[in-house]
Amino acid sequence: MPESAHSSEPRIGTLAILGVGLIGGSIAAAARRRGLAQRIVGIGRNPSRLEAATQLGLIDCGSTDIAVAEDADLAVVCTPVNQIVADTKDLASVLNSQALITDVGSTKRIVCEELADLDGSNGPAFVGSHPLAGSQLQGFEHADPELFEGRVCVVTPFGASRDIDIQAIEQFWSDLGSVVVRREPREHDRALARTSHLPHLVAAALAGNLQASDTQFAASGFRDTTRIASGDPELWIPILSQNNDAVQQALAQLQTRLGKFSDALQHDDYSALQKLLEEAKRQRDGLD
Repeated sequence: MPESAHSSEPRIGTLAILGVGLIGGSIAAAARRRGLAQRIVGIGRNPSRLEAATQLGLIDCGSTDIAVAEDADLAVVCTPVNQIVADTKDLASVLNSQALITDVGSTKRIVCEELADLDGSNGPAFVGSHPLAGSQLQGFEHADPELFEGRVCVVTPFGASRDIDIQAIEQFWSDLGSVVVRREPREHDRALARTSHLPHLVAAALAGNLQASDTQFAASGFRDTTRIASGDPELWIPILSQNNDAVQQALAQLQTRLGKFSDALQHDDYSALQKLLEEAKRQRDGLD
C-alpha cells in the first residue's frame, strides 16, 4: 500500500470486506468517504443483500464467491467470531502473497493463535484487530461512515507478525478515524471480559429478572442499564464461549463485589455501603 492515505491516490487499491453488515458496511462507508480505496468489494452469503449494498453505493460489487477478493490489497473479516478463522483461511487461499487480512472480532486469543501461521512469510499476512464501536442495530442499512471516529481500535499482533504489517493495519484504522492501541491478544480478552462481555451478561441477567408486573415501572434507568441485552444471542454465544475463562474470572470478581454490597446491607453497615457507592461513582465519573 502507498505511504499516505492523504495523498491524491488512495492508499488501497482493492479493499475486500467479508460480511457486509453493520460493521462491514460502516468500514465500506468510512473508506468511501475518506477516499481510502479505489475499489471496494463485498463477500457474503445472500446475493440479494449484496446487490442492495451495491445499489446503496457501499460496495462496488458483491459476490458469494470468495474469489472476487483475489485482487484485494487488504481484506477485513467481519463475520461472527466462531467463523473468523475459517473465513480468514479461505481468503488467504485466494489472495496474493502481498495482501493483508484483519478482522473485527471481539475475542482475539483463539483467533490469533489459530492464524499465527499467516505471518506473511509464505503468503498473505493476518493481524488481528477489534474496533470498539457498534450498535444494537444490525445490517448495512444502518452503516455509519463516522462509526469509528474517535473510537478505540485494538490491534493485536501475535507470534511472528511483522512490524510493517502491524503498522499498515494500525494506519488503516487510524485513517478510518479510530484511536489505535496495540495489545497482546490475551490482554485484550481479559480487558474485554470486564468492559464488554461481563456487562452484557449483567444486562441480560437484569432484563431476565424483570417481572411482568414491573414493566410499567421500568423507566429510563432500567432501560439504559439493560439496553445491550437486546444484542443478538446468536452472536453473543460464540463470543462468550471463546472468552470463557476470562469471563468467568470477571464474573467471580463481580460476585465478590456484590457480596460486599450484600454484607453491608445485611449488617446495616451504611458507612461501608456509602464507600462502595462512592468508589463506583468515582470510577464511572472518570470515564467522562
